[in-house]
Amino acid sequence: MTAEKPVLSVVACGAGPAAEIGALVKQALDRGWTVQVIATPSALPFLDPAELEQLTGAPLRSQYSTPGAPRSRVPDAILVAPATFNTINQWALGLSGTYALGVLAEQTGMGIPVVAIPFVSDALASRPPFRRSISALRAEGVSVLLGPGAIVPHPARTEDDHLAGFPWQLALDELSAMTGLCE
Repeated sequence: MTAEKPVLSVVACGAGPAAEIGALVKQALDRGWTVQVIATPSALPFLDPAELEQLTGAPLRSQYSTPGAPRSRVPDAILVAPATFNTINQWALGLSGTYALGVLAEQTGMGIPVVAIPFVSDALASRPPFRRSISALRAEGVSVLLGPGAIVPHPARTEDDHLAGFPWQLALDELSAMTGLCE
């Protein structure tokens, strides 16, 4: 009998790097994770559900299941990327108006390793509500990869110039360090 692979829930938000979430999924699969993708409603236009289902063997989730429908597996770790200004602020407040936020609200602080990679402009990142949200999430044990050695906010209105090279690998390395899994 073989042990089951650990489960990684990837929460994709509506920002440019989400169009390349397949690259993250492939890297996570190569490291030994079982991956399930959860999308905020704003992320859906960026994603290719058929490609993600083919890669993961599971449907892309963006809504709560109806009674009796198959449910997502309980994850061993969660990666939120690209994490947007809105998602970070709503998550930090404990709001759960979408399936993705509901998962984050329920799992944060429950002992499951969570890593977030924001994709925000310097104008948004400088706002006091955002800074408070980052502090609140970190206080709950979320590893937010923002700042030197991680991702640095881009100048406002230049997001298209900063899509290449999104640090998926950095997030997976952080998860491995936090969990000891899938190194």
